[in-house]
Amino acid sequence: MSDDFGAERPIRLGLIVPSSNTTAEPEFREFAPEGTTVHAARMALESVTVDELDEMSHDAVRGGELLGHADVDAVAYACTTGSLLHGPGFDAELEAEIGEVAGVPAVATARSVCRALEALGAERIAVVTPYTADLDAKEREFLEAAGFEVVAIEGRGIEANTEIGALDPSDAREQVLAVAADLEGAVDGALDASVDAVFVSCTNYRSLDAVAELEAELGVPVVTSNGATLWDLCRHLDTTVDAPGALFAEPSRHV
Repeated sequence: MSDDFGAERPIRLGLIVPSSNTTAEPEFREFAPEGTTVHAARMALESVTVDELDEMSHDAVRGGELLGHADVDAVAYACTTGSLLHGPGFDAELEAEIGEVAGVPAVATARSVCRALEALGAERIAVVTPYTADLDAKEREFLEAAGFEVVAIEGRGIEANTEIGALDPSDAREQVLAVAADLEGAVDGALDASVDAVFVSCTNYRSLDAVAELEAELGVPVVTSNGATLWDLCRHLDTTVDAPGALFAEPSRHV
């Protein structure tokens, strides 16, 4: 990338996030390629409910348009349930509409998660979320429609997004291990006989820092919402991401 004077400038990543999200930007800045800058547009949301998520989605395209003003190089709609709420196809529509107004490649977290799981060859998955049961049901429906077998899905029942943002990687680790302990076929904590991967859902759930330890304990890849979104966004820019987990381990997965 170069500026108007011919000098190289940093890659600029654009994020469209719920207004109450306090996790996506810090995790992106921590693990994005060196020198990359992260720029966010926000959509009004305080509670992670079907109604608020539905209302929030109306601001997505405007967010992409505004990020285009900042001359970003790619844009992510960084909200998991917000990009799967209306079922299969809604995520692809978001990517197309945001990409058109921003004038750059665009990804939506729900679609990024599917791409990440497919890249890892995962078919049977366990899912942990901070969500309520109705959103867990919509997430299961979306993932199964995308071709994955959801062996288990476990939520925390939280609606307030600031409460989700107050969770930390140790909370994610404990929740994953609790679900793993209940899975049939798990042997001495390892899940390779039970599932192909674990997905930790929600871009406001701090979990990327727990991935390496969880993978070592469970013996399967662990994908998070922000990890999948960052991976997907950067592969459009042909740039390598140094982040924890099997998803980022092989160079071939970045191109």
